[in-house]
Amino acid sequence: MQASHAPATTKVVAAAADIKLGTVLQQANLTTIDIAGPLPKNAVLKPENAIGRGVIADIYQGEPIIENRLAAPGAGGGLAATIPEGMRACAVRVDEVVGVAGFVTPGMHVDVLISGTPPGIQQNVEQGTQVKTILQNLSVLSAGTDIQKDREGKPQQVQVVNLLVTPEQAEILSLASNAQTRIQLVLRNPLDTKVAEVPGTAVGNLFEGPMKPKVAVVRAAKPAPKPFSIEIINGSKRSEAKFGNPGAIQ
Repeated sequence: MQASHAPATTKVVAAAADIKLGTVLQQANLTTIDIAGPLPKNAVLKPENAIGRGVIADIYQGEPIIENRLAAPGAGGGLAATIPEGMRACAVRVDEVVGVAGFVTPGMHVDVLISGTPPGIQQNVEQGTQVKTILQNLSVLSAGTDIQKDREGKPQQVQVVNLLVTPEQAEILSLASNAQTRIQLVLRNPLDTKVAEVPGTAVGNLFEGPMKPKVAVVRAAKPAPKPFSIEIINGSKRSEAKFGNPGAIQ
């Protein structure tokens, strides 16, 4: 009877504990695990190939380290290491309400809306404030708290959201941030990549639409006066005058 053989395994580098985005990997962050069968694509096999590289996406304890979770060698850590070539990170100042009440987190996708009065145009009394969607389907790099920690090891509270944009989109966001406008972020499903045709609107347009029909007031016509007659006696003669309405003699 032949003895069964254990399947062949391969050692790969894995996370010794949860590793946050922006961390520069050190030996203490890493361990090795044995994997039987096919390896994860682009798995790191030697710790020296990962040490000193920045993490561009959260890695959880026991998870194999793969190349697409790490910045290029020499890129360092922090937010800059997460920016793909040809793209930019643009900071947008927000508050808790504008930031969708804290639900804007790294990896989410948002649209950017601005509201205000267009420059050089006097406030239209009838239309009021105008709103327009200027950018769609932007990826959030960081939000709510900074990805770095302060000297006490606590996340730094910041009122900005860093969005991944092209250089052209960065110019648009820069103008929107400096104009007399208010920026609103709108969450969207990351799987929904369709760009919607949104013409923009104004406060005055919110009150347009079907109006309730006016009810015509029908007044009942006054009844015509009933005819009456008067008997006229002139000596021995009698006559009768009939009236259909006051002042009309028939």
